[in-house]
Amino acid sequence: MDLQAMPKVKILIIRFSSIGDIVLTTPVIRCLKKQIPHAEIHYCTKAQYKSIFEENPYIDQMHYLTEDLGSLIRSLKKENFSCVIDLHKNLRTLMIKTRLGVQSHSFNKLNWEKWLLVNLKVNRMPNVHIVDRYMETVKPLGVTNDNKGLDYFIPEKDVVEKEWLPATHHNGYMAFAIGGQHTTKKLPFEKIIELCDRIARPIILLGGKEDQEMGQKVEEFFQKREHNLPFEEGLKQLGKKTIIFDGCGKFSLNQSASIVRDAQAVFTHDTGLMHIAAAFNKKIFSIWGNTTPLFGMYPYTQNFVIFENAKLSCRPCSKIGYDKCPKGHFKCMNELQFDFYLPED
Repeated sequence: MDLQAMPKVKILIIRFSSIGDIVLTTPVIRCLKKQIPHAEIHYCTKAQYKSIFEENPYIDQMHYLTEDLGSLIRSLKKENFSCVIDLHKNLRTLMIKTRLGVQSHSFNKLNWEKWLLVNLKVNRMPNVHIVDRYMETVKPLGVTNDNKGLDYFIPEKDVVEKEWLPATHHNGYMAFAIGGQHTTKKLPFEKIIELCDRIARPIILLGGKEDQEMGQKVEEFFQKREHNLPFEEGLKQLGKKTIIFDGCGKFSLNQSASIVRDAQAVFTHDTGLMHIAAAFNKKIFSIWGNTTPLFGMYPYTQNFVIFENAKLSCRPCSKIGYDKCPKGHFKCMNELQFDFYLPED
């Protein structure tokens, strides 16, 4: 079926989760909309991620996965899609494609190659970013990568005004996304302190409600050091400019994106805000624990630095992450070395 020649085309894109993976699909959305005449683009994801697409001009209609997959499928069948682009590829998307019974193209997840890298430390992963692998899915439709990067559109109501932030951060700040889906993808407290000390500028910590305890602990550490140190110790800290504002759990996803967009640079674990930062072409310092950039999910931009402990024989120990280090030593984070330079403004 030549979709390019059809007078009306209705395309369904499926990616259920999570934040970063969804943001990484945005070039597919844009290129389909702009390169196929008269294309009507529908996107299916979980309802918890709807804010990501609130202002996306390339999507005509959203559909949301709930616990009732049958109801979703019945709703999708009424749309009479011309084609399905499956960027998730699991049992549920297989059921959707089978029931819709139309032309479909599916993303190659490279599960075997990932298994080899995790379990045998044999690297058969292609040196290709996951965005370019997503784009391979729509190549049969005559759609190519326009190389304009990722998209993220912030609704005007979610733009964080400078006045909402502490006065200490009005003249510029660094954003530090301290969250992560799994513990083994996140720096421990002592390493966060070390990194913030090296940044030595006003910093906004970003994360979800699950990161509030850590954010508060970091903020209190620097407040205590600034105000409660003995005189001799206080003298040693003169010249330090690390001023922490804990924003964990205080901002919505779109508000956090606004803070990232306006930051001078972004320090981040392997998490969704890393990819949002890439959408704004920010300078990114990307921190990796038990996972690896070799999986192809490093920042989709030229403007980034990778921090990883690449000498460990036990890494990567998972393609996703764990609640604790399987070996018990957590050397991938505990022994991570920070070597970077921040030019003066």
